[in-house]
Amino acid sequence: MKVERFEDLIAWQKARVLTREVYVQAMRGKFADDYVLSKQIRSAALSVSSNIAEGFDRGNRNEFTQFLSIAKASCAEVRNHLYVAADVGYIDEATATALITKANEVARIVTGLRTAVAKQRNRPTKSSVLSPESL
Repeated sequence: MKVERFEDLIAWQKARVLTREVYVQAMRGKFADDYVLSKQIRSAALSVSSNIAEGFDRGNRNEFTQFLSIAKASCAEVRNHLYVAADVGYIDEATATALITKANEVARIVTGLRTAVAKQRNRPTKSSVLSPESL
C-alpha cells in the first residue's frame, strides 16, 4: 500500500484516538475547571497528530523527520500532564495508566516512522515519502 496522505499513517490514526480520549477526560469535572492544565494537555495532545500531518504534507523528508521529533516530544508532554492530573485527583489511576500507555504506544510508532523516514533521506526515489518501494 502506498502512503499518499497523512490519514493513511498508523501513527496519525493512533494519535487521533489519543487526542480524542485526552479531550474527553480534560473536559470533565474538576479537570475542565482547571483551565490551565486542561488547555495545556489538550494542546499537547493536538500537537501530536498535527505535527505528523503537517510534517507529512511538507513533502520533504528532513522536515518530516523534524516534525515527527516534535510529535514524539508532545507525547511526553501529554504523559507528564496525565501524571499531574492523576496526582491532583482529576482522573483516576486506571484512566491515567490507560492514557499513558496509549501515549507511549504513539511515541513508539512515531519513533519507528521517524527512523524509517530518516533512512530514506539520502536515498533518491521517484515514489512518495513513505511508499513501500522507498522503505
